[in-house]
Amino acid sequence: MAAGCGLRQGEVFGLAVEDVDFLGGVVHVVRQVKLLQRHRPVFAPPKGGKERDVPLPESVAFALAGHLKRHPATEVTLPWKTLDGPPVTASLIFTGSMGMALDRNRFNDRVWRPALRAAGVETGRDNGMHALRHFYASVLLDAGESIKALSEYLGHHDPGFKLRTYTHLMPSSETRTRAAVDRVFQGDDPADDGPETAQEGF
Repeated sequence: MAAGCGLRQGEVFGLAVEDVDFLGGVVHVVRQVKLLQRHRPVFAPPKGGKERDVPLPESVAFALAGHLKRHPATEVTLPWKTLDGPPVTASLIFTGSMGMALDRNRFNDRVWRPALRAAGVETGRDNGMHALRHFYASVLLDAGESIKALSEYLGHHDPGFKLRTYTHLMPSSETRTRAAVDRVFQGDDPADDGPETAQEGF
């Protein structure tokens, strides 16, 4: 969900079955699991208080459905925003072994970093789970998605921030030009099949 939909770690932990529209191909990002003092979890709005809808790719939907088949969603009740806030219940897709909301510190120590080490990847700050959002951004930009759309999917208010952060990942003008011409000359455009064009070699 982080690499395929660009969700933040807390948003992944707060994702519920009722937030996923499998038929419509949309994920509604409406909450996160947030730790307050003494590492006590609460449900809270996404960062910046802005809910958003994110496209759900088919490959991610199948992976998510497979996970739910193996690990059915668990109803979890947490206070909303503050430790004494009103209780809110959600059928969380990802929970700990005891059916509780995931704690980011325990998850990072016991799951994420061991997975990095097993894969031969350094466990420094640059390779935190947030790196999966950077991967998501790079994939979309490489495919030609706009900075404005990417900012909306990532839940950022300022497209300019995204532009400054990810501009180095955007295909260059020269790359786009080569790709556009190659698409035509490699037979993707039926207009290039005429005998006159073939004879003249244009």
